[in-house]
Amino acid sequence: MNIIITRPLIDAEDLMMNFFSSGYKVIHMPTLNITSANMDPINTRDYDGLIFTSANAVRFLKLKNGDKNIKCYCVGNLTERSLRLKGFNNTVAASGTVNALKNIIINSEKDIKNFAYLCGDVISYELDKELKSEGYKVSKIINYTSAKITDLNKECMDLIKKYPPNIALIYSQRSAESFDKIISKYSLAQLMTHCKVMCISKKIKDFLKSKGWKKTEI
Repeated sequence: MNIIITRPLIDAEDLMMNFFSSGYKVIHMPTLNITSANMDPINTRDYDGLIFTSANAVRFLKLKNGDKNIKCYCVGNLTERSLRLKGFNNTVAASGTVNALKNIIINSEKDIKNFAYLCGDVISYELDKELKSEGYKVSKIINYTSAKITDLNKECMDLIKKYPPNIALIYSQRSAESFDKIISKYSLAQLMTHCKVMCISKKIKDFLKSKGWKKTEI
């Protein structure tokens, strides 16, 4: 089986190695370029809790103090793992969706009301506004930016031609937009006939279906 992984290498390395060790052919085709937004360091004592909807927000986190005991709410296990590797132990993870994360926060400790929400410059769900409507104080802090990648290098092109993919993994709508653009730009549709696109959410699946992708799955 041949698999396309669209996440940046730093986020996909472990998964790629697992696929390699299982005998799969893996094609790394990143669709987003993630960079630091050069955030000002935050003082954890100014907040009751921190919210992370991406492991990228953890990667580019900057603190004024070394206190890592603050309660941290994570969208999923990968984000929580990234925090724990940085020394944060007071963490809780949702099931991988922002709506699930919101419900965990609302049903959590009642004395945690003041949050710093670390996120990227482009988000698909206004979590800060949703929580504010529930009576929470939320400071939205953009600490990373993402830019679409719509070019394909020769090495990746050659791999796709040699090993027509069976599965492509897509993790965000912007990634899906880049993926669709690349396939169109380089006339790769015929090589993707048997490819199933695995999407992390229904929103991504619906977008790809609107672009004519027949084999999509959440």
